[in-house]
Amino acid sequence: MAATRYRRFLKLCEEWPVEETKRQRDLGIFLRQRVAQAFREGENTQIADPETCDQMYESLLRIHTNYYKNKYPRLKETSFTGVTVQDCKMILATGINTVIDLGINQCKR
Repeated sequence: MAATRYRRFLKLCEEWPVEETKRQRDLGIFLRQRVAQAFREGENTQIADPETCDQMYESLLRIHTNYYKNKYPRLKETSFTGVTVQDCKMILATGINTVIDLGINQCKR
């Protein structure tokens, strides 16, 4: 049964996108690292708590498949601030953090 769990997690990791704009802060990369740690012995790994492992997988799968986004659709694609999803992605990108840090340091002088 551990082999099946391992294969399911591997498939999830393959499907989970990696967002290059969030270097060292990307959920896809973090997920891959955690799966590699948890299944060090691959299909031969002994699972201490299979029920918790299955719950974790199901939770990650729901996030990956946008289960809650589809179950509870948003009426508008903006937040109360009026910022769009694209604007949020740009703001959260790793590169923009460097620019913001430089701007803050300039203001401190």
